[in-house]
Amino acid sequence: MTRFCVMDENHRLDWSTFELMLASRMEHPLPGEKAQYRMAHGNRLPVGGIDDRDFRPAAVLFLVYPRDGEACTVLIRRTDRDQRDRHRGQIGFPGGKWEEGDADLSASALREASEEVGISPESVRLVTPLTPLKIPVSRFHVHPFLGVTPATPAFRKQESEVESILEVPLRHFMEKANIKRTDLPVFPGITLRDVPYFDIGGQVLWGATAMIMSEFLLWWDDTVSIP
Repeated sequence: MTRFCVMDENHRLDWSTFELMLASRMEHPLPGEKAQYRMAHGNRLPVGGIDDRDFRPAAVLFLVYPRDGEACTVLIRRTDRDQRDRHRGQIGFPGGKWEEGDADLSASALREASEEVGISPESVRLVTPLTPLKIPVSRFHVHPFLGVTPATPAFRKQESEVESILEVPLRHFMEKANIKRTDLPVFPGITLRDVPYFDIGGQVLWGATAMIMSEFLLWWDDTVSIP
């Protein structure tokens, strides 16, 4: 089921405004890892001591598009059926591992987005790569790509991997009321304490995806603060 989070009209980020601001933001450098770690759990230290060859390359698509005139992005909640998937049941951007046949990692992001939510690669203009980050628990080296499309996509979920599709206005992530902390059970007998997350209609967006969003927010507006 697709879920659309509606916001107060006074806090809209109109698509036309987003397009105008995007051109100017491209002149600014990415804030990088420091910005990502604003939404990292306190136990997550910069990855060291693990050979880079132990990480598998992966890519995700951070797509921005208009929905009813407002700039939105799309997220997925993964199914929890595959017990081997360290990220089962979690919310994240469409994406996955690099595969032979992908020209590069941006091609991986576009292919996975096409497979998981039905986004046509030809409809997406890739704007910029964001700062890559490593995920020790699954040994992925994730490369995020910011892309835009001027048309509202007709999303179609991949039943085998996607539990639900969430369309969220960008402004939602900039509201302090939606940035919270909680104790989060992650494995049987293991609970992470005081985890920062974005509240999406009662659903928890945390971890690497929250870190990617944190960098984007600070790049977009350096006055955005994380409580």
